[in-house]
Amino acid sequence: MPRSVATNQEMRERSRERILGAALEVFAEKGYEAASISDVTARAGVSRGLVAYYFPSKRELAAQLLDRWLDGIAGLLAITGTPDERLAGIIDGALTAAAAGLPVQRLAISLMMQPSTHGVFAEVETRKSARLVLVEDAIREVFAARGAADPAVEEMLLRATLEGVTVKLAIYPETFPLEHVRRRLHAGYGLPAPTTPLPVPSPPVNRLRAKA
Repeated sequence: MPRSVATNQEMRERSRERILGAALEVFAEKGYEAASISDVTARAGVSRGLVAYYFPSKRELAAQLLDRWLDGIAGLLAITGTPDERLAGIIDGALTAAAAGLPVQRLAISLMMQPSTHGVFAEVETRKSARLVLVEDAIREVFAARGAADPAVEEMLLRATLEGVTVKLAIYPETFPLEHVRRRLHAGYGLPAPTTPLPVPSPPVNRLRAKA
């Protein structure tokens, strides 16, 4: 009995997700430059032809993973409430996403920082430019509603701060005191203290050290 269109689509989606998951693991372990398509096919347990069918190149694999990372940032548009509630939600959402998705965070950081791969990041960022503008404008609207003199600068400063936290968290996942940093950010913006902790691990404040 022939498979239905829906069943075929579901099988294609599963194959695609398996390949993307394998690519993320391989890139996280070996780094983008050292990883090969053969590494990805072996990890995914699929043929090279199937990988090529969905992703013509290693660059496209990385681009698709970055695409999802940027979609996660665009998820901040769904946050509602008062300006203070929205700002708290943006901070908490960004920190939770960073802690819960460290492999893709590391990939994004490495691609944007290395001169040889910065073009991949820039290409995806350009592709998502319209949605990113919506995110930037939404954050600027929050700061404008809170009475900021220059909402654009406040938006850039907040994003730079959150991205800096993400970099440190990616380097020191076992020792970065995320909950304490989160509460300091809330206090710094004059927001009420959080009543519940973030749903991710957070060690006590000590010193940032990488674990072997």
